Amino acid sequence: MRSSDILIVDDEIGIRDLLSEILQDEGYTVALAENAEEARQLRHQTRPAMVLLDIWMPDCDGITLLKEWAKNGQLNMPVVMMSGHASIDTAVEATKIGALDFLEKPIALQKLLSTVDRALKYGEMQAASGLSLDKLGNSPAIQELNRALERSAKQNTPVLLAGETGSPFELVARYFHKNGTAWVEPGKTEHIVDIPLDLLQKAGGGILYLGDIAQNSKNIQQGIGFLLTKAERYNVRIICACSRTLAELAENPNQDGKLLATLAAFTVGIPPLRSQPDDIVFLVNQIVTELAETQKIPLVKFSTAALNIMRQYDWPGNLDQLRSIVKNLALTADNDEVGEQAVNNILGQFTPNTNTEIVGGFNFNMPLRELREELERRYFEYHIAQEGQNMSRVAQKVGLERTHLYRKLKQLGINFSRRQGSDKNGEEYSLHRKKAAAKGRLKTFQTAFCCQLHSSSRNLAHTKQLQAPIKLPPAAICALINAHETGVLPHGG
Repeated sequence: MRSSDILIVDDEIGIRDLLSEILQDEGYTVALAENAEEARQLRHQTRPAMVLLDIWMPDCDGITLLKEWAKNGQLNMPVVMMSGHASIDTAVEATKIGALDFLEKPIALQKLLSTVDRALKYGEMQAASGLSLDKLGNSPAIQELNRALERSAKQNTPVLLAGETGSPFELVARYFHKNGTAWVEPGKTEHIVDIPLDLLQKAGGGILYLGDIAQNSKNIQQGIGFLLTKAERYNVRIICACSRTLAELAENPNQDGKLLATLAAFTVGIPPLRSQPDDIVFLVNQIVTELAETQKIPLVKFSTAALNIMRQYDWPGNLDQLRSIVKNLALTADNDEVGEQAVNNILGQFTPNTNTEIVGGFNFNMPLRELREELERRYFEYHIAQEGQNMSRVAQKVGLERTHLYRKLKQLGINFSRRQGSDKNGEEYSLHRKKAAAKGRLKTFQTAFCCQLHSSSRNLAHTKQLQAPIKLPPAAICALINAHETGVLPHGG
């Protein structure tokens, strides 16, 4: 924990004391400054996790101080501006300089707490993403990523960053951000729908980063689609991320297909960490150094054996997982060194037990979709075996129309044949049996049907009865029999 969580900069003592009391009650440590000069000193001494900065101050206004920090490379913590008199233009200017958010005085309690919480989380994420893009490694996978980004940067189109969960989406997105321009993220995903034009106005000339679309509802995705149609008017480049493949999203009925089709043309793939094992040692050293500088976590060394284990690990959580594990190991290291045993112990917690099977032989550690497919596959294989591969009887047993059944089996990768094996024999036997009974059934059905026609005719005409039996072609009678048996033609009529 840093020596100070929050630095409050405001020339009004009443505001400082009130905010300090509220935030300390919430468990935060607070430092107070009444002017820009004190703010400069405390920022250097306490290294706050975030700053609440008033705009109007006697010696130097908050916008000027914000510009100073940005120019000197000191804007490495989230800054939330405060004012009771500032206009929307001032808020937009602050955002373009680098401010995370803007609070209008008097500040509502819930608004204050939610903004502070978001700012601190943002700061943690920034620290986690403290590695610049050119420090992600030098493996072939990263080199290809750099080339793809260079190509995309030459255009002013939207960008969809596609990768696995835990990929450095925002870090890569900031590749497109130019100094002196706005970087805007919605405070809440609902803002995408509720205040889309406000977001575009704040991001004018810069970047609007909308996060992971795989986590959004269809309504939010439609809101993103609306933003895409208006972005050019505001000179805004929209960047989204996606932690699932587009094919997976397309199968989900709750996904907006139009948005996926639009973004698919502007996709940049982020390689998984397992594809760059030669970068692991480099990344570990970068993370350890950054943690020591920004979070005062003791600088530790990883043994060669420990690093080799990490190089061979699959990293399903990608860079986020690597950073979390390195931080955990750094905090718990003995004698300033992380050894093989410590790495094995912590990675073992993340390794799934692939042999774990629950009642019925199903592995409940599988993803739901895979488990469902496995259940369906075993269900159909069971009934196919029970019915001697007679697909007619299988269709009846499982309650599916034959065409639907064949399509389902193909989807599940179950081999079947409409012409070979016992299914063919069964179908031929069934056909033979039908043909054997056809002649008798034709005569019986013809007689019964003609009687009904006679009866209907008497009821309708009320004059004279039909004297001769009605003759129908065999094909017509077969069609009637089929309609009768399938329920199209009800019994008795």
